Amino acid sequence: MGSNRRYAAYFDRQMDNRILQRIAEENPLQSLTPQERQEDSLPVTRDPKPKLCKAWVRFGPHALLVDAVVVVWNDLACGIQFTVGDKELRCWVWANAVRAVA
Repeated sequence: MGSNRRYAAYFDRQMDNRILQRIAEENPLQSLTPQERQEDSLPVTRDPKPKLCKAWVRFGPHALLVDAVVVVWNDLACGIQFTVGDKELRCWVWANAVRAVA
């Protein structure tokens, strides 16, 4: 039996989404603490038009690359929002864990 080359990217995305959902169900989402992101000393910027990005997030011991939007940031960290299944999740990640999507 052959593989479906025409829709390979679609099926790859479906499998990635299933893996993400399963890991998210079994492990807690980790976020930076206020001390790590220096909440008291660094000002934050809120974007009225959040920008698309790819970001590395952690669910327990698992690091995953997700499609997200940057909602807020400072010099060290970004507050991102992303969807897993039908849930909207938010967390803070290090700024260098985020890559803008063109």
